[in-house]
Amino acid sequence: MHEILRDFLVSTVAIAAIFGIIYVVLMTRHRERMSLLNRGLTPKDFYNRNGIISATLRYGLLLIGISMGILLGNFASDHLNVPRQGAFFAMILLFGGISLVISYLIERKKNKD
Repeated sequence: MHEILRDFLVSTVAIAAIFGIIYVVLMTRHRERMSLLNRGLTPKDFYNRNGIISATLRYGLLLIGISMGILLGNFASDHLNVPRQGAFFAMILLFGGISLVISYLIERKKNKD
């Protein structure tokens, strides 16, 4: 019976923490926008249209990097006698990081032009 009570309490606290964090984020954003509106900014100023393209590029390259990391981690574990968990973890982080650096370089070049 103690295990059921413990699981219930942990689940309840986890759900309450998630909703608490979401509430704080939304209220902070609301207060920030209200203070900007009081200073005379329009709602159109809240949205950065250039960031949408950059976010899409960043996430796309990150997902490509992670998938390449999975493929090469599988190759390294099968052919190079590297432990399976270490190969996957290292390759996913390596190629995910490389893809983020590439997206940064592309965005910097785009913003320069």
